[in-house]
Amino acid sequence: MDMVLSHLAVSVTELKRNYAGILKQADQGPIAVLNHNRPEAYLLPASHYEQLMEHLEDLEDAQLARERSAGPFVEVTLNDL
Repeated sequence: MDMVLSHLAVSVTELKRNYAGILKQADQGPIAVLNHNRPEAYLLPASHYEQLMEHLEDLEDAQLARERSAGPFVEVTLNDL
């Protein structure tokens, strides 16, 4: 069985019929959208999505910093710049 990673789950049909009411019921939390009782999509508030994107960017930056920390390094002086 597929795991639903949300406190609120609705069917695609229910979401079509009562979009505004479901968003209000979710109270700014994620909504699992089910198709044939399986998670098909997650509906996130824009602020949550933006936070996720920022977090992913931070993780990618940290990984790049770790990869580059071992070198190779190029020696330069201020006059070379």
